[in-house]
Amino acid sequence: MSKSHISFEFFPPQTPEGMEKLVNTHQQLAALGPEFFSVTFGAGGSTQERTLQSVAHIKAQGSDVAPHLSCVGSTRESIRRLLQTYQAQGVRRIVALRGDLPSGMGSVGEFQYANELVEFIRAETGDHFHIEVAAYPEVHPQAKSARDDLLNFKRKMGAGANSAITQYFYNADSYFYFVDECRKLGVTAPIVPGIMPVVKFSQLARFSDACGAEIPRWMRKTLEGYGDDNEAVQAFGLDAVTALCEKLLAGGAPGLHFYTLNQAAPSLAIWQRLGLSK
Repeated sequence: MSKSHISFEFFPPQTPEGMEKLVNTHQQLAALGPEFFSVTFGAGGSTQERTLQSVAHIKAQGSDVAPHLSCVGSTRESIRRLLQTYQAQGVRRIVALRGDLPSGMGSVGEFQYANELVEFIRAETGDHFHIEVAAYPEVHPQAKSARDDLLNFKRKMGAGANSAITQYFYNADSYFYFVDECRKLGVTAPIVPGIMPVVKFSQLARFSDACGAEIPRWMRKTLEGYGDDNEAVQAFGLDAVTALCEKLLAGGAPGLHFYTLNQAAPSLAIWQRLGLSK
């Protein structure tokens, strides 16, 4: 398993202390030589400035970086300006998402779906960017049906995306089934599984309920049983997530994308357990 198919995701910090932590986390994870780092982006520009700062810092440190671009609440002109900024910075990769409409924002903007954003990026910048899109092995929470979700994913890939990163999950079968269904539809691009290390159970449960990622019952019950014993939660989580990663890689997954929550230690621990090359 080559290091080149590993990537790590950050969110833009809100405070100078948070930025300092991100700098330190990036330094530790960059030493592993991943393919790229991605930086999330709030829809409607709510974190836009901080995303730009984080991207500029990571790029300045010599790492490849993929800014998230969320089209909900955006205009063609605002997306065009961002693309020009990233091109000028030498960024070569974009994660193109629909994004969620921030509460209180009435209009979805000029783009309704991610495939429209992908088409726009291709029309504006040709092949300059490697475009990643999102995939949902356990079905997007707002999808009408699993089939509908699958066809929507196919549309995004057909619009010009190069590869996909999945929402995190803890059931490897859901990933393998999803990939098989995509292949039947003629989607041949790499679909990289998203991995969420277990750091804090209450936080994980909240995230999972919000994004439709399922924590299997056996896992949820075990984690609940540890109560406030965070050390036990993390030790169990490390075992469970490492086993998941081993199963995914053995089954042919093209790499792993870690949702770091701006912490180095949990992803580093899994990396070391997997014996991935430096």
